[in-house]
Amino acid sequence: MRVDSGGESGDKAGVFRRHVLYIPGYDPFPPRRYRELYRTEGAAQAAISGYGLAITPRAGETYGWRVSSEMDGQVVEAEVEVLVWSDLVKGSMGRGIAGTYAQMLRTAWLYLRSGALSRLIRLRKGPMIAALYPVVLLVGQALVAALVAGLVLWLLPVTWGWLVGLAAAWAVLEGFRRIDHRLFVYYLMHDYAFTTVAGGAYPAVLEARLAMFGARVRAALGSGVDEVLVVGHSSGVHLGVSVLADLIREGVAEGPALGFLSLGQAVPMVSYLPGAARLRGDLAYLSQREELTWVDVTAPGDGCSFALCDPVAVSGVAPEGQRWPLILSAAFTQTLSPETWQALRRRYFRLHFQYLCAFDRPGDYDYFRITAGPLTLAERFRGRKPSSSRIATPLSPFRDVA
Repeated sequence: MRVDSGGESGDKAGVFRRHVLYIPGYDPFPPRRYRELYRTEGAAQAAISGYGLAITPRAGETYGWRVSSEMDGQVVEAEVEVLVWSDLVKGSMGRGIAGTYAQMLRTAWLYLRSGALSRLIRLRKGPMIAALYPVVLLVGQALVAALVAGLVLWLLPVTWGWLVGLAAAWAVLEGFRRIDHRLFVYYLMHDYAFTTVAGGAYPAVLEARLAMFGARVRAALGSGVDEVLVVGHSSGVHLGVSVLADLIREGVAEGPALGFLSLGQAVPMVSYLPGAARLRGDLAYLSQREELTWVDVTAPGDGCSFALCDPVAVSGVAPEGQRWPLILSAAFTQTLSPETWQALRRRYFRLHFQYLCAFDRPGDYDYFRITAGPLTLAERFRGRKPSSSRIATPLSPFRDVA
């Protein structure tokens, strides 16, 4: 069993030291956006909560930053490292209009024929509405293009009408694609298609990246810090599950406390697919390990996550004596002021990132206290009971594990 050192192993007297490894979701943007988000939102949370927080650059071959804080009378030094896979995301998004429509058909067919779609809708309607959003809009855009082509055919002679009509239809589709930074239709479609490219299994290129992530976590465990904290957000959650499962299977020596904080997870979107036996096995394995503490935080107000769903239990692989994850709610309607909630409640993508941001009325969950405070994840949530609204109904049509 790992030692929860509580700060005694740091090589600077009285200073608690932590290494945070952050796994983003399906995001094509460079990792510096997360540094800026941490900097601005951390400053806001520090002002609200009355603690000190400062960020400085970090040198090294991997991207990240350093955090110095003083909370509850204790000095903390944290090193935050972003585990980058944005290059893989960008590579998977390099499809044109026709390729995206082909992805839509293939992805929709997999969820339909496997029975995953009907089970996911029964589990949580919110994220399924988000999943259907790009399909509905892509079909709608195609219908608009078809109407424009039909109008051209009606106005022009047949000889020229077909050619001009096709060109006009393509121009309409291209116009929609060019404003996708506002609609997020193509982005979301590429996200779901990437998940299903191997029927729910990890593509080989992603498996190789997960091995690299595991090596970075292992290096952090040997760096002499008091806690190594892996944070996964959105699609980064199921990647974190597999990284940590592989790491613990290989064996970890006693040393720093090991924590896993999963935020805004959509694990069932993957674990309910026929090819996700590897992920289901990792979920079952990680859920009973005493080498780590796993806390899962979601919020019903986040329509892009499977809020309060135990990712292990709902995937149908909960073992006897399941320990993890501890399911907690960020309770946006309570932890955000009425004014902030009204301003954000329709900004669905912004709400999906709220876990990484400041709260007007922080409760048990404070991202900056967890990543830069003087308590380990285990200490902070020791004795905490799971949310009373926890969902554990096993609805996955596939239960095999690898």
